[in-house]
Amino acid sequence: MPKATWNGAVLAESDRCEVVEGNYYFPPDAIKTEYFKSSDTHTTCPWKGTASYYSIEVDGKPMQMQPGTILKPKMQPKILRATLLFGAA
Repeated sequence: MPKATWNGAVLAESDRCEVVEGNYYFPPDAIKTEYFKSSDTHTTCPWKGTASYYSIEVDGKPMQMQPGTILKPKMQPKILRATLLFGAA
């Protein structure tokens, strides 16, 4: 089962992830929201749509890479309508 971890904490875990171009898209109910804080960062991709980003901190240690959500996807599958993306590292 795909799992996203940082500094020993499980940030997201689900067997319902979608993988697109090596990136894992977790469904909203798989996210441990206590570790996520909204940021003002937004990007737009011509085929994925608009994304917003989060900062993550676990036990005082911030994550350098920001995970993003696809808010207005232009692509399929439909699971991308409200998912959290963790890039392949």
